[in-house]
Amino acid sequence: MAEWLYEEGIGEARAALIEKGKLVEALIERDGDAVRTGAVAQGRLVATIIPKKRGIVRLTSGEEVLLEPIPPRLAEGANVLVEIIREAIAEEGRPKRAKGRMPQPGSKPHAGPSLLQRIRATGTPVIPCPAHEEDRLEAHGWSELMEEAISGEVGAEDAALRLYLTPAMLLIDVDGSLPPAQLGPKGAKLAAQAVRRMGMSGSIGIDLPTMNNKDERMVAAAQIDKYLPLPFERTAVNGFGFLQIIRRRERANLMELLREDPVLTATMALLRRAERHGQGGAATVTAAPAIIDLLHKRADWIELLAKRRGGAITLKADAALSLAGGHVA
Repeated sequence: MAEWLYEEGIGEARAALIEKGKLVEALIERDGDAVRTGAVAQGRLVATIIPKKRGIVRLTSGEEVLLEPIPPRLAEGANVLVEIIREAIAEEGRPKRAKGRMPQPGSKPHAGPSLLQRIRATGTPVIPCPAHEEDRLEAHGWSELMEEAISGEVGAEDAALRLYLTPAMLLIDVDGSLPPAQLGPKGAKLAAQAVRRMGMSGSIGIDLPTMNNKDERMVAAAQIDKYLPLPFERTAVNGFGFLQIIRRRERANLMELLREDPVLTATMALLRRAERHGQGGAATVTAAPAIIDLLHKRADWIELLAKRRGGAITLKADAALSLAGGHVA
């Protein structure tokens, strides 16, 4: 039986889909003002892109959205409603604006669904995981998955993945000590599972080993179909072992989210540990100066941590610590 584990953390919400005791999908939604997929937002057309089929809408929040296509006779400066179909994504070297389209006639402005609303809409049972109970996310490998997403390395010596983010597509390189006829299917399975666990979408290229014949390539491709739920499209494995997958892209994947701001990512992980440390009460949070500086700026997070622990929180900077080296005492 499948179930969603849901955790309302400080600064972000987290969810993990568990099937047959294994974590098969992880989602994180951070606090902020960025518009969510599914929202209908009010804005003003501030620019058109030649040929005039696309435009840039500045929302009342200040965020800019790429509108495509532009309705006929919509002039720059006009007020317009936009339905968000893809959230903003901080790609390296070329951040992507959120993408929108014209909403259905009669639509009114509203927020997009939250992470909790999205997982409830799947119909799969949702299990709340408060900090004062056992850490069910961690018991299913949450920290290990976060490390995989940050490092881009998955697997072991016999079959391993290296994941690379590029502006054009996400590339997955499969390598290992197994013979090609075995490494192909094993690598394809690992890749499909990683794509699902980390919410990878858009264009995904998988570089499998060069296999001896078409039958071996078909066996490898079948692993994608077995372990990656629809909807998606894929090509066949070509003679060089390359396979491409296309999945609908609505938001940043786990790798993009965690890598966008390493200090924020480390701070979220430390706050999560601080909520669960010991039996509650007062605590001292020691971390790298960049993390402590961020926590000083976000007094609301510290106030919430103190409330949840039931004691005062002291912050201490230690220049000898790495971003991942923070601790709670």
